[in-house]
Amino acid sequence: MTKSPQELALLAESGRLLASVFEMLDRTALAGLSTLEVNDRVERFIVHDLQSRPASKGQYGYGFVLNSSVNEVVCHGVPSPEVVLRDGDIVNLDITLEKNGYIADSSKTYLVGEVDLAARRLVETTYEAMWMGIRAVRPGARLGDIGWAIERHAKRNGYSVVHEYCGHGIGRKMHEDPQILHYGKPGTGLALREGMVFTIEPMLNQGRRNVRTEADGWTVVTKDGSLSAQFEHTVAVTSSGVSVLTLRADEKSARRARRRAATVSA
Repeated sequence: MTKSPQELALLAESGRLLASVFEMLDRTALAGLSTLEVNDRVERFIVHDLQSRPASKGQYGYGFVLNSSVNEVVCHGVPSPEVVLRDGDIVNLDITLEKNGYIADSSKTYLVGEVDLAARRLVETTYEAMWMGIRAVRPGARLGDIGWAIERHAKRNGYSVVHEYCGHGIGRKMHEDPQILHYGKPGTGLALREGMVFTIEPMLNQGRRNVRTEADGWTVVTKDGSLSAQFEHTVAVTSSGVSVLTLRADEKSARRARRRAATVSA
């Protein structure tokens, strides 16, 4: 369950490469592209530019390199030439990457063009909720501390947390123990230990938390048709806290800016 320093270094390299995939997408105008076109761009970038393997392709019989979950789609949205991203959409792109036998997993919900305030607020709150969970990670903390931090932030802002899907351990396999629930009670569950690596990937709904799976067997949508958003990072428990292995350049810059602002205000 825990990883050696050598394994952590390999996982960090996979995470760094996966972060660069999202940085490529940040530079891409998504409006007007089909979700299949986005999938194909990501596949070319991972395979040809990064000399890596898209770990989702072929996993459990899945035929694509990413999940593209638009608006009311909670997760596992299947790329399609018929689903074209339009101004005002939100879309979660969930991507995995394997390098040297180790897998990283991350997702980001993108705002396509001009998005209304309600959708923007959902996306921002979901991102904040993920970070609430990440900040709860440290040796000796409990899995319930992570879920409680996420759910508390979601409920305070009027959103529900999907219960059916959770984060997971990750390494040579995409899905390993433990499961990381995005709800829970503080002080309960497995104690975290240095060297553990797992994903934190909350899904928040505007409406009720209930979901259903569509006829394709993959696509999960909100039962009430409300919008859903998700963010995900792969993290490692360190001796002093947590390391985010899939941290993107824009997030590093934002963290440096917050530290500078805190120093000035102090």
